[in-house]
Amino acid sequence: MASVDPQSSSLNKKVALGVSGGIAAYKAIEVLRGLQKAGCLVRVSLTKRACEFIQPLTFRALSGEHVIVDDYAPDNPDPIAHITFSQSVDLLIVAPATANVIAKFANGVADDFLTSTYLACTAPVLVAPAMNTTMWEHPATQRNLKQLRIDGVHIIEPDAGEMACGTIGPGRLSEPDRIVGAALDILGLSRLSDLRGEKIVVTVGATREELDPVRFISNRSSGKMGFALAEVARKRGAEVVAVAGSTTVDPPIGVTMIRVNSAEEMAAAVEREMATATVFIGAAAVADYRPAQRAEQKIKKDTDSITLLLERTPDILSQVAAARRDGVLVIGFAAESENVLANAEKKLRNKNLDAVVANDITRTDAGFDSESNAITILTRLDANPFSLPLMSKHDAANKVLDVIVRLRSQKLSAKTSSS
Repeated sequence: MASVDPQSSSLNKKVALGVSGGIAAYKAIEVLRGLQKAGCLVRVSLTKRACEFIQPLTFRALSGEHVIVDDYAPDNPDPIAHITFSQSVDLLIVAPATANVIAKFANGVADDFLTSTYLACTAPVLVAPAMNTTMWEHPATQRNLKQLRIDGVHIIEPDAGEMACGTIGPGRLSEPDRIVGAALDILGLSRLSDLRGEKIVVTVGATREELDPVRFISNRSSGKMGFALAEVARKRGAEVVAVAGSTTVDPPIGVTMIRVNSAEEMAAAVEREMATATVFIGAAAVADYRPAQRAEQKIKKDTDSITLLLERTPDILSQVAAARRDGVLVIGFAAESENVLANAEKKLRNKNLDAVVANDITRTDAGFDSESNAITILTRLDANPFSLPLMSKHDAANKVLDVIVRLRSQKLSAKTSSS
């Protein structure tokens, strides 16, 4: 997370953080700290059940403010706290939000301080659900969430993974930095603004080229790197459009999503968006070939083998580079298993790109479906490529965007010098 001067008056937004009773309550500490690092003033309220997982004293020590559990408690300095607490803030966040709290919000029940605060709140509300997978998927919970969305509440979807109860599936509280990022987006606080004014189109994930109604040719791309680029670019002030094929991770908040299936569909969507874009990042793993003919019915196992005739798919990166308007930056990715730098340099030159991000897909600690990446960046303006150590994909995304900012500056300088 980029540092922000907390003394800047423009960033002194007031946030109310509500914590309800779930095992993920401890993660609210990280949400609190993240908001504080962004310059927000945070007050905290815990439900009585939340106090069984984490004590109010922890939040009081970190926030420097009285933590409200029961507004009728003798130590509460404000007798109408649910009014002043809710109507003097710029944002109300509830993280974690249990199924019970969500149900109360959706139906206007106000039987404790947090639910009364919600009804009295005049600021935007952000809810981060966390619960068992079965509870999350229950029609009643989904119906309540639908009502909250209708009421204008912002919902940050839970992550999928293993729960404390051992269940595996959606329902785990979203990561604190993602909750903080969503909150800052709602508050209009961009942590960086060096990409403000740019419209970035990024391709994400894998394309699928159909053999028949049930089978297709594809690859192992998860979309993690592409979505990391989209998320970080959005946080740095850019307008971002993600043209995504098949992915196994959730898209970031605040990014325009266009879902596609095949390389042909991705090429068409990219062409439409590039009419007004200033940067293109080809991070998707686009299938190079597709079946020359798609079977209308499922192919039967009538013989021991079949022969497939394949044909080339559209070369999206080359098409974008060839059709670009003056000033548009085009960045490619080169996922290679041998001669990584030589092949990346060839791609940079032959496709007339501004930069190429190369990575070795034979590494077991980076690349496809990994949380980390180890990349080398080549540009047309640098004599030598520069390699980066193993790092998270979000950190790698920031490094790629740093190069885009530098390329933009160099292009503007060159244009100024020639005019």
